Amino acid sequence: MFDVAPLPAFTPLPQSRAYAQASAALGTGTQWTEAGLMLVRPGLRLITRGQGGAAVLRRLARFAGALVVTPEVAVRGFGLIPLVTPAHQAVWDLGDPGFDLRAGMAGKWRNRLVAAERAGVRVTPGRAGAWERLVAAEAAQRAPRGYRALPPAFSMALPAPVRRVWEWRQAGAVQAAMGFVVDGATASYHLGWAAAPARARGVHGVMLWQAALALRAEGVRWLDLGSVSDAAPGLAHFKRGTGAALRPLGATLLVLPG
Repeated sequence: MFDVAPLPAFTPLPQSRAYAQASAALGTGTQWTEAGLMLVRPGLRLITRGQGGAAVLRRLARFAGALVVTPEVAVRGFGLIPLVTPAHQAVWDLGDPGFDLRAGMAGKWRNRLVAAERAGVRVTPGRAGAWERLVAAEAAQRAPRGYRALPPAFSMALPAPVRRVWEWRQAGAVQAAMGFVVDGATASYHLGWAAAPARARGVHGVMLWQAALALRAEGVRWLDLGSVSDAAPGLAHFKRGTGAALRPLGATLLVLPG
């Protein structure tokens, strides 16, 4: 019999040290519990993508206020009241350095990647100020596209050592960028932005591919690409095309004390 080494631990961004640090920097209370990182606000406590059974959660709910939990895996039991149906996350298993990542891609996704590479699309790790540029550009595109995300101040509060950025330039000007947050063996997609020329040339496919290779080279096993929703089918198709697996989260719950 041969011993099989366990897979590196997967750490969702809301359960990372960097997330706790950024939250605290913005004035949100933080507490590490049996179920993971808990954000503490007046009358409300939040645990997002933590672990813990019904008994643990109900014990944590013993305070004057509400405890709302979105567990990483489904939790059921008396005193757990579903508020929001389960979401799904696209998580890309990058495998070991010798693993052929392209083999797991959807055919059309791989073909678009090859076409963009042959057309000369080249991306580079972000230079000085790249994170700041990305945060500002992504914030500016939210209103026209009608979506919400973590505030720019949160992104800026994330510690510099966990940030990773890739950029694409045309005629010397940045036209696309993508940012990630690294925690041990897990990297989480955080922000992305692309101007029209970048979208037309399929830059984000090349950017995600190069980021995946670089992250794997530094020891990352899991790349969390974020939520997948029927409300954004194009984005869902892009994420799943990498070969990422869909992971169902637990329903968002109001936890009654017990």
